[in-house]
Amino acid sequence: MKSNRNLSRGEGRRLGNVALIAFMLGSLLLLSLVRAKFSPIGKTEEAMKAEEQQEMRKDSIKVVDTAVNDETAASAAEEEEEATQPNPTDNSGSNGGDVSSTALAATDNHLRPSSKPVCYESSRRSDTCEAAGDVRVQGRAQTIHIAPLEQEWKVKPYCRKHDAFALSHVKEWSLRPLLSGGVPPPACTINSSATAFVLSTGGFTGNLFHDYTDVLIPAFITARRYAGEVQFLVSSFKSWWTSKYLQIFQQLSRHEVIDIDGDEEIRCYPNVVVGPTFHKELGVDASKTAPPGTSMSDFRAMLRGAFGLERAAATPSGDRWDIRRRPRLLIISRRSSRRFLNERAMVDMAMSLGFDVRVGDPDVSTDVSKFARLVNSADVMVGVHGDGLTNMVFLPAGAVLIQVVPYGGLEWLARGTFREPSADMEIHYLEYMIQLDETSLSEEYSRDDPVLKDPGAIHKQGWNALKTVYLDKQNVKPHLGRLKNTFMEALKLLPHGQSNK
Repeated sequence: MKSNRNLSRGEGRRLGNVALIAFMLGSLLLLSLVRAKFSPIGKTEEAMKAEEQQEMRKDSIKVVDTAVNDETAASAAEEEEEATQPNPTDNSGSNGGDVSSTALAATDNHLRPSSKPVCYESSRRSDTCEAAGDVRVQGRAQTIHIAPLEQEWKVKPYCRKHDAFALSHVKEWSLRPLLSGGVPPPACTINSSATAFVLSTGGFTGNLFHDYTDVLIPAFITARRYAGEVQFLVSSFKSWWTSKYLQIFQQLSRHEVIDIDGDEEIRCYPNVVVGPTFHKELGVDASKTAPPGTSMSDFRAMLRGAFGLERAAATPSGDRWDIRRRPRLLIISRRSSRRFLNERAMVDMAMSLGFDVRVGDPDVSTDVSKFARLVNSADVMVGVHGDGLTNMVFLPAGAVLIQVVPYGGLEWLARGTFREPSADMEIHYLEYMIQLDETSLSEEYSRDDPVLKDPGAIHKQGWNALKTVYLDKQNVKPHLGRLKNTFMEALKLLPHGQSNK
């Protein structure tokens, strides 16, 4: 009997072990099923990248959901996840978020293709809203009432959508359904058959480079298709700025430019565009324009018409340059940082090569027409990296731009701002890199200081540190022998070769 009881206990243990193993295997199987369903492993690489981009984006568009209930919103959110669309915005945020698939329900199929909402990301740098119907602009409230429109949208109409500092100087505009919350719409006081175009001159305007790359070129890209039947409604209006570029606006529109933030009228239009479209720095992408094929050459032709510029191409009066028409070299001078410390010697050296030399010193108050004519008369323009080089937009085709790049590993900055845009302007580009013995920084810092020895270490401290050291505190003294070689190379690039002198 004793042995039988012992045997029963052994069998019990074995059965218990079998049951435990079976439970563990079942648990592992269940966990595998759950993980397969909910983990991201099964997602495509594209979907994962899209989700990562959604988390990183901070766009200036907001969509305010006033037309759908929770059930509809939940359903739309599910569709959004499947299509990897941007997430709905948090309306409490200051800069807004991405366009949601819920907002796609607000698209009027009669106005726009079903795949594009009223407000959309027109480029990596810009958000644009377009609508048609009964459009009523209430400028003092930065509000546009529209019918038909099912959703409220908010946007900042300036082409630096990820730059919080720039956008802090740009007013936000709302696009609302005409009948919103049961409140009667404002009555029209002025009617127009043109398309309303809302843009901002806040942000970084006042800096010549930003004037063109953030506002004027995007305005050209957006407004050209309307062939003059567009009215500029300018937010964050600066009278001096608008007056400075009035000839450009007049080339694009047959209508008065309006300071819309201070406007007491309710202006009514059949169409509205809020926010210009950005393509690239100082450039136009001809593959994305309407009408198709519009390019930077067209923008430059428009500038020639606006300011009465005579030269479309850098060519001599005869077969070759001669004493009557020597090639002209324009030196862009600077008053504060990044000055040429040997400017007078540069002038003398250039004259010895046969150049007719001019020195220009543009600033915020410079008359655009007058300076544009000076630049247009030049065949070669040279200057240290800075907004003054933006005047290259006035150079004739075939001219040469020489960018003097300050010391400090700034090749990437020079490339993105002026080197790359030069090709679309049909301008030859040369670069002169400042060496250690040509910078004023070598007199302020020891040779072992990271400023001179390891500029990359300064770059890692962020833009403000880089800007303070290499852009705000540096002047340059190019070696005349090296610079002479660059000037001679420029002469060879000009049409019909170099001077006879």
